[in-house]
Amino acid sequence: MSGGDAPVIRLAGVHKRFGPHAVLRGVSLDVGPRETVVILGGSGSGKSVTLRLIIGLLAPDRGDILVEGRSVPKLGENGLREVRRRVGFLFQSGALFDSMDVFENLAFPLREESWQEPRVAARVAEVLALVDLDPKVGALDPSELSGGMRKRVALARSIAVAPRAMLYDEPTTGLDPVTSSAINELIRGLQEKLGMTSIVVTHDIRTAFEVGDRIAFLHKGHLRFVGTVDEARNTTDEILAAFLAGRLPGGAHAR
Repeated sequence: MSGGDAPVIRLAGVHKRFGPHAVLRGVSLDVGPRETVVILGGSGSGKSVTLRLIIGLLAPDRGDILVEGRSVPKLGENGLREVRRRVGFLFQSGALFDSMDVFENLAFPLREESWQEPRVAARVAEVLALVDLDPKVGALDPSELSGGMRKRVALARSIAVAPRAMLYDEPTTGLDPVTSSAINELIRGLQEKLGMTSIVVTHDIRTAFEVGDRIAFLHKGHLRFVGTVDEARNTTDEILAAFLAGRLPGGAHAR
């Protein structure tokens, strides 16, 4: 992030524990406009917890989280609703409504915002095109979609109301290498086309290097490393190097 840019998302000394287990121990991170930061770490390191804290699905025990300068933990329900309107979230599972076809899934957040039906239909076609899907896909049920198509549809729903930022929770989990690369290209392309700020949580090294501007490595509750992709590749930090080489649990899932 360049020095003159105010962060879109800021974590300031964030602590979070579940019972006796301290997941985050004073995490601080700034993510600037149009930047993609990848949070790397093994299973259970707190990556997904961090995303849920950002949009107020969880509350920190200590510290603060700011989205466009607003303290998320201090917001009421209306304020949280506004944050979630401005920050899209791609869940690992996609979280599509199986009882609705693709069109209805994509129309749902727009109707929640009281969009008129002609505008809804136009926006559904637009976001399907943004994720490289034919408008005819709108008639399909989620059960008829491949894994890669489900991710694309879920991503289309996440960007339907034109958020300023996107959070991605393990976007390539369960996908084959070719589909994973296509999703990575899509994430990068959307960031460039729409100018969104993005945080991508993953344990997949290939995804991290393909989509990230900077890498943040979460280890034992702390951000042990924050730097560019090139700095991560050439790191002298023994723990990060071991993770990238697959010598730590959860490392080097580069398909």
